[in-house]
Amino acid sequence: MNPTDGDREDNPRRSFLLSSGAALTGAWLASNWPAVAAAAQHAEQTAELAEPAGFDFLSAVDAADVEAIAAQIVPSGKTAGAREAHAVHFIDRALSTFFAAWAPNFRTGLAEFQAAFRAANPASASFAGARPEDQFSHLKTVDGTPFFDGVRTLTVLGMFSSPKYGGNYRGAGWDMMGFKDQHAFTPPFGYYDAEYTGFVPYATEKHS
Repeated sequence: MNPTDGDREDNPRRSFLLSSGAALTGAWLASNWPAVAAAAQHAEQTAELAEPAGFDFLSAVDAADVEAIAAQIVPSGKTAGAREAHAVHFIDRALSTFFAAWAPNFRTGLAEFQAAFRAANPASASFAGARPEDQFSHLKTVDGTPFFDGVRTLTVLGMFSSPKYGGNYRGAGWDMMGFKDQHAFTPPFGYYDAEYTGFVPYATEKHS
């Protein structure tokens, strides 16, 4: 796919993000954050190795397909996507740790997904090796299925978690949203105080 096609399809492809499911609620994240952080930290360590490490849950072939699915959910374009964020490493770690209960159904769902794709696209050896437009067309047929919802949920977690935990590798997800990680912000903070003139900046010197 050429860059023009990629830019044109960014919006419809990213619409997959709009229905990530209840698993991303604040309550879920609060109760599962230690495991999420551990998985993301593993992803960061794995991604920074000189030689790619093996996966704990996914085979190399399966990992390539899962990464290709994630790359369609959060595609590369004007900003980095799930591939650059190394979301597949987060997904692999999640399925072998805090989402281990999902693992059997995920494996079955992936096998069914792969078989259906091969049946519909006999000229393609795998989903990962297919043309991006063929990948996207096939994902339309599985949108809303438990398997696709699971991949999407894990992709979103891997994409937007704090970079210090590894899921949002080098801030790829934040860059996509236009968010700048700053230790201190300066006014105006929003429309409600845009006209406020009484703000006194905090002292910058350190106190003993």
